[in-house]
Amino acid sequence: MTCRPVSFHNMLFIRWFIILFLSCMTIRVNFCFSNNPSSLKTLSVDGHFVFDDVHHASKDFGNRFRFFPVAVLHPRSVSDIAATIRHIWQMGSHSELTIAARGHGHSLQGQAQAHRGVVVHMESLQGSKMQVHGGKRPYVDASGGELWINILRESLKHGLTPKSWTDYLHLTVGGTLSNAGVSGQAFQHGPQISNVHQLEVVTGKGEIVNCSEKQNGDLFHSVLGGLGQFGIITRARISLEPAPDMVKWIRVLYSDFNTFTRDQEHLISAQNTFDYLEGFVIINRTGLLNNWRSSFNPQDPVQASQFESDGKTLFCLELAKYFKTDKKDRANEEIVKLLSQLRYIPSTLFLSEVPYIEFLDRVHVSEVKLRSKGLWEVPHPWLNLLIPKSKIHDFAEEVFGNILTDTSNGPILIYPVNKSKWDNRTSVVIPEEDTFYLVAFLSSAVPSSTGKDGLEHILSQNRRILEFCDTARLGVKQYLPHYTTQQEWKTHFGPQWDVFVQRKSSYDPLAILAPGHRIFQKAIPFS
Repeated sequence: MTCRPVSFHNMLFIRWFIILFLSCMTIRVNFCFSNNPSSLKTLSVDGHFVFDDVHHASKDFGNRFRFFPVAVLHPRSVSDIAATIRHIWQMGSHSELTIAARGHGHSLQGQAQAHRGVVVHMESLQGSKMQVHGGKRPYVDASGGELWINILRESLKHGLTPKSWTDYLHLTVGGTLSNAGVSGQAFQHGPQISNVHQLEVVTGKGEIVNCSEKQNGDLFHSVLGGLGQFGIITRARISLEPAPDMVKWIRVLYSDFNTFTRDQEHLISAQNTFDYLEGFVIINRTGLLNNWRSSFNPQDPVQASQFESDGKTLFCLELAKYFKTDKKDRANEEIVKLLSQLRYIPSTLFLSEVPYIEFLDRVHVSEVKLRSKGLWEVPHPWLNLLIPKSKIHDFAEEVFGNILTDTSNGPILIYPVNKSKWDNRTSVVIPEEDTFYLVAFLSSAVPSSTGKDGLEHILSQNRRILEFCDTARLGVKQYLPHYTTQQEWKTHFGPQWDVFVQRKSSYDPLAILAPGHRIFQKAIPFS
């Protein structure tokens, strides 16, 4: 008789069967647990549960999906989160309860919602023992529910700042670290997940685990960019550096895409370069200079007043140089030298000088204006893509030349990052090439419209873009991904799928966590 080797997936199935069996045993022994969510009412926590007024936890920034939970946990401590997860874990596979961590509610497609499950209001942990430490390797310890804007303000009191950001700072630490956290500093410092020393995580078994690169390293790398699938980030130790005082903020325009990308790629590979670099696309816009320059001043007002876009598609390069007040002259010299290496349209050089915190929190200013006009809480059918450098011109030719005819529904960001700044041990999926572009279509839809600014039209454009990427085999990966079937998730993860499944089996074997992503279903064996 010969023994056949057990395949990886068969091993997972066997392990899954054993877990289900033990879960059923647990249910028989702990007969007080049932599928009835009212069992949560008997759970002893320092914070509190809300069972009636749960509508707020059923919506997000995307404003397209609404899944109502049975309860919202407002934790006062990490122990509350652990106790709740452990309670659901002990109920076993026969309970339908799942749990999702909700930060500031900026998910796009229901990722932080839990249909008939429990949503954890992570912002309840804000302000809990945020500590800034100086020295040779400065860092800040902060709650997973803390907003990045609060971390910035606290760090600046000590003359320090985090290195890597998102464009919008009113997001929670746990939320961005569960994805990646990308902005114009990523080419130099990597995403936010590349700037974390240590995490405190509550796993899908209700265990509180401290992890870092050297301690529980697999969990550490699993959770970073892990879409909330392996644990809830309740605390993070984030790397800091000396903070600047001011920022020289610059915008220039290009009419040629090849020149635009060549200059971007030159700047992200240069030794001495800008501290921030992003770009965006402007298609057939009227009143161009009034729209894109904001409060910027033209370097040459006469030339700027004579510039006409002629309805062409233009590409804006946005740059920033940080500096201390007493180093302003040196910063200006470096800026002049760097700009001399670029081939933008000379009459479109616009500059502004602002405090560091004002630059980083720039999007919040727009939020306040939009809220005042009732234009913030509308559907946001955003599409974020990571595109290999070798395919960016094919992508641009089709998408900016044929599929999109206007950019009036929201900004289109486009800028390159260096793969060497990303850690391939994390759960994030990125293109294989050394340089790839982030392209973000940040659309806002008019709820009542059936025209080009309506939700269906924008979603149709998004589908056309994705279909082109697939047909042309561009090797594109979605950032902030969303799929509806496990097969699509398998395709997304590619060769990393088996590792992702193995990690899920280790840290959340009953698939309790983050059900809104629809990667795994509770109590169904992984395949």
